[in-house]
Amino acid sequence: MYVFISILILIAAILLILIVLVQNSKGGGLASGFSSSNQIMGVRKTTDFLEKATWSLAGAVIVLSIVITAFIPRAERSNQSEIKQQIENAVTIDPNTVAPNFGTAQQPATTGEAPAEQPAE
Repeated sequence: MYVFISILILIAAILLILIVLVQNSKGGGLASGFSSSNQIMGVRKTTDFLEKATWSLAGAVIVLSIVITAFIPRAERSNQSEIKQQIENAVTIDPNTVAPNFGTAQQPATTGEAPAEQPAE
């Protein structure tokens, strides 16, 4: 279903691009070539159709984009990241291996004694 909706979004987006490119920013565009009065669709009806098609396709892209979020394929694995799993596995595999201390390790608990001050030289 995810792939089907993705294809529909792609088709709607391509049609939207084509319809927008056909239009002229000043109201001419495709409608400017149809200036004769003996046509079935006049200039005004052509611009109305293009405007309605633009809004319809834009709405379709938005609605399909919201609907597709319900069909996103999700992994059935745990919620942890793979990097975190690799770190945990590396630490638990060999307990004799000491991980490098990058200054993030906790300091050992003191017995309540104040640290000895070093005399200034």
